[in-house]
Amino acid sequence: SGESGAGKTESTKLLLQHIMNLCKGNSQLEQQILQVNPLLEAFGNAQTVMNDNSSRFGKYIQLRFQKNTVRGAKLSEYLLEKSRVVQQDTGERNFHIFYYMFAGLSLKEKEMYGLLDPSLYRYISGRFGTQDVAQRWKNKYQEVCNALDMVGFQEQEQVDMQAILAGVLSLGNVTFEPEESSGSVKVSEASRGWLKAAAVNVLSQFLCFVPCSPWSPSVSCCCSLCADSRDSIAKVAYGRVFGWIVCKINELLAENVDPEVELREIGILDIFGFENFAVNRFEQLCINLANEQLQHFFNHHIFQLEQAAYKEEELPWETITFNNNEPILNLLLARPLGLLSLLDEQSAFPQATDKTFVDKLNSSFKGNLHFQPGRGRVLSFTIIHYAGKVQYTAGGFLEKNRDTLPASIRGLFINSVTPLLSVLFTGKSLCCDRASHMNQGHLGRSQHSLMVLMERMYSSNPHFVRCIKPNSQKEPGVVDNQVVLQQLRYNGLLETIRIRRDGFSWRPSFEEFAER
Repeated sequence: SGESGAGKTESTKLLLQHIMNLCKGNSQLEQQILQVNPLLEAFGNAQTVMNDNSSRFGKYIQLRFQKNTVRGAKLSEYLLEKSRVVQQDTGERNFHIFYYMFAGLSLKEKEMYGLLDPSLYRYISGRFGTQDVAQRWKNKYQEVCNALDMVGFQEQEQVDMQAILAGVLSLGNVTFEPEESSGSVKVSEASRGWLKAAAVNVLSQFLCFVPCSPWSPSVSCCCSLCADSRDSIAKVAYGRVFGWIVCKINELLAENVDPEVELREIGILDIFGFENFAVNRFEQLCINLANEQLQHFFNHHIFQLEQAAYKEEELPWETITFNNNEPILNLLLARPLGLLSLLDEQSAFPQATDKTFVDKLNSSFKGNLHFQPGRGRVLSFTIIHYAGKVQYTAGGFLEKNRDTLPASIRGLFINSVTPLLSVLFTGKSLCCDRASHMNQGHLGRSQHSLMVLMERMYSSNPHFVRCIKPNSQKEPGVVDNQVVLQQLRYNGLLETIRIRRDGFSWRPSFEEFAER
């Protein structure tokens, strides 16, 4: 754990290499496991203001062993930031894979996928920069192709996958205009070519079939609803491709052993770090909630269990106090009046808006020490997290939490001529059971999968790797004492040092002790 850019993903890669090296098996499986990371980074990481290779999802890697030999691996992913596909803030980029494709595909391949100059695409932000950068991306594209081959993806699957990604980019350039005669909305003449390039021509009738809202029945409102519909298709398509990659990896890395054989397991959790940007949205709340839970797990393990053991052994011990973040978790997760429950409740009302949601928060959490109502013109609210105060812009919260796709569009994808697209939307391919908690919003579903993960962690024997960011400028070899001290404080590491120094950090068994 650690904040964004502190080195969690790099540490995870080193740890994996180290474990594979200790196995000394040098098997194909070990090499495949090491190839999984470049693949996931290409599709799940992006440049942010805080980090040039920021994980925009959480991952849990389970390695399964029999007699010190790795026999299989399983990957779970959490909370992919799909909104990045359609919108990036200043100084940020879309997922790496789009840039790698532009740099790495040959002219002939670009023609095949209908890809033009990257500067033409609305979903691609950031200049392409120097020749060096383009060369680096070209090499990265080659790495991704090698990883896809190594892990075991078929050639046709790889072609289909890139066709879908190219289609997503083209879809982003489709715009809408009023239909003069009928007063309805149509795809603008200027963007008909993009619609064709998106390889799903039938989409036009679905994109434009958005009933106008009775509260604001203007044509401009319908144009904006159509644009929302277009963006939600792009996000869902990308999210499905990512989920499919993870499922495919799991199929290929599953252990091939007798079910009777008992396997030991090492799990590595590499989750997105705490974030506080100039503008914080729904995604930052999801990320910071996950970090809040991890911090609580750390506190429980290091302070509560540890000191309880000393008391049980009747050791002379002066209790070390720590910053307990339970009140913040209650504010976010309590039922029926926690922030999450209120968000799901509001998401279920068609008439509810981001404003009614914020009004509800303001009235429910009046006087709560960890909540502050927004000030100024922008609709917002502030939460005082364990790692500091974060102001969240509330615009888009309900829409992102609903995270729905019209059934008509789902049917269109199922009947797609691109075999992979059809597979992605039949549901059988996605190795997750969404039906059991369909009445929850996006954040609720994510929370459910995180809770399952936390239960697994509470029953294991954890080791904590705390990553500390040396400076906020992404500079190598520079240590900013204030930045470091602030992290040591809010992470509870100063108290941890006390408990390690005054307590009993090494505990041999009686057998070990006697033998020594």
